[in-house]
Amino acid sequence: MRQPPDTFATGLLDWFAHHGRHDLPWQHPRTPYRVWLSEIMLQQTQVATVIPYFQRFVQSFPTLPALAAADNDTLMAHWAGLGYYARARNLHAAAVRCVELHGGDLPRDPDALLALPGIGRSTAGAILSQAWNDPFPILDGNVKRVLTRYHGIAGYPGLPAVEKQLWALAARHVADVPQGRMADWTQAQMDFGATLCTRANPACILCPLQDTCAAQAQGLVDSLPTPKPSKVLPEREASALLLEDGQGRILLRKRPPTGIWASLWTLPQADTDAELRQWFDGNIEGDYDAAAELPLVVHTFSHYRLHLQPLHLRKVALRPRVGDNDDLRWVARAELASLGLPAPIRKLLDRH
Repeated sequence: MRQPPDTFATGLLDWFAHHGRHDLPWQHPRTPYRVWLSEIMLQQTQVATVIPYFQRFVQSFPTLPALAAADNDTLMAHWAGLGYYARARNLHAAAVRCVELHGGDLPRDPDALLALPGIGRSTAGAILSQAWNDPFPILDGNVKRVLTRYHGIAGYPGLPAVEKQLWALAARHVADVPQGRMADWTQAQMDFGATLCTRANPACILCPLQDTCAAQAQGLVDSLPTPKPSKVLPEREASALLLEDGQGRILLRKRPPTGIWASLWTLPQADTDAELRQWFDGNIEGDYDAAAELPLVVHTFSHYRLHLQPLHLRKVALRPRVGDNDDLRWVARAELASLGLPAPIRKLLDRH
């Protein structure tokens, strides 16, 4: 079915004028830095979750140079709980590079933006269109869902051939957007997918595009977009130590700069009880067998599910030959808020 070339764009922009989100904190003021920060935070994370993190973040790091100058622990403390921590490390690395190469500002050039850590094609398009009203398409999860339904595109959108087709459609619609409305257009697509053309139970009866939507006409709304082929998440087990000294301070260990929970402070952890016992015997004065088992912590990562068994021991001490160092530290409970901790570890410490 052929639609007039402007049906999709005008329909969405009209809907956005009356029903879109116009009071998000990164829209007032809408600066390149604030747009970039919001786009990175919104990757894999809902708007309602992001808003308080964004507000705290810009209060502490109001400018790009301020972010570039931040130390890792302070940065991770502001990000802790948002997950996907590589985003925070890429933000900082990109900020440092902008200070070094672009005078402390985000570059408006798309190739220069794409060269920054953590910025892919869709994020670059979202920054360029919202910060400067430049005509660039986006293709996040919401937009993929809307385009596959509206145009009746079958096939999992993560497949390169399908994604290429969707990029072509996204670019075609950009050409129909009136000059000066690109920021509205980008936000309109994201809002429409998040609030109306939702993954489950889309509100088709309220949709301004229902008369020209291929999925609606062909009865394919519930089957598009084509789901990702199912994959069973592997299960992993590990053990962790919640150790307190005589003052009630907690022993934390800094994770390596790469891998799961990279550069965050967490509890001493090992994949097996035997490995954890060996670490304990080499570092701690105390009786490992006297540790109390706490309730199991189950946390799902993108590629596996972790079953973490915490063990709790009070009134222990570090062996004299170890002492505090860069990746091992006694921390008073009042100081925990200032450190970047993984969300499940923070919840564990709040309960015990």
